[in-house]
Amino acid sequence: MNEIIISTKFSVFETVENLPNDIQNLMAQALEVRKNAYAPYSKFRVGAALLLDNGKIVLGSNQENAAYPSGLCAERVAVFQAGTIYPDAKILKMAITAASDNNQTTKPIPPCGACRQSIAEYEIKQEIPIEIYFMGEIGAIYKSDSLKNLLPFMFDKNFL
Repeated sequence: MNEIIISTKFSVFETVENLPNDIQNLMAQALEVRKNAYAPYSKFRVGAALLLDNGKIVLGSNQENAAYPSGLCAERVAVFQAGTIYPDAKILKMAITAASDNNQTTKPIPPCGACRQSIAEYEIKQEIPIEIYFMGEIGAIYKSDSLKNLLPFMFDKNFL
């Protein structure tokens, strides 16, 4: 038997004020767009902001549906919108924030599995990593230098 050992590294910022200025701005936009989430079922609101290599910022918030699979997470809304509006731009950085209407989220909340796979598609396509910053409603922010830290065994076109 052989073993595979996977190691990942995240940077931790204790508060938003400790983030680099450009990321503070990106996170502020994610916090603001989180208010636009349509989350009548889960009461869990997520905002995402992407910084593209053309300087544009693309936003997304989760949009639920009574038929749960028909809704979309904030990260996928933002990534798909960036791919639609700016198909040749590369995603450099992503800021994500999540909050519950039922209780305060104090721990960083990473993208779900479906969002990780969608982000992976764009990271592979553009051939450069995407910095991902994620937080709850308050508290520490985690930074991943690449989606590969969150999804080390990525499924991609090479398996097809």
